[in-house]
Amino acid sequence: MPTDELTRFLAALSPANRQKVEQQPQEQQEKLAAAWEAELREDRDLDTLSELSPHAAEDEAAERIVRELL
Repeated sequence: MPTDELTRFLAALSPANRQKVEQQPQEQQEKLAAAWEAELREDRDLDTLSELSPHAAEDEAAERIVRELL
């Protein structure tokens, strides 16, 4: 059963990257989602973007995580 964090992470991904993540084991998916949450909290550039568009900030952070960790 996916966590709420994982559901939000998957929703923020492009269809191609969502498919890549969904092919990973559940534990890996949850680690990626946790890394995404950390990226949202810690990246100051995303803070500025999230003030303008929270959805765009979530999308950008999700795509970064997949590029960096997969």
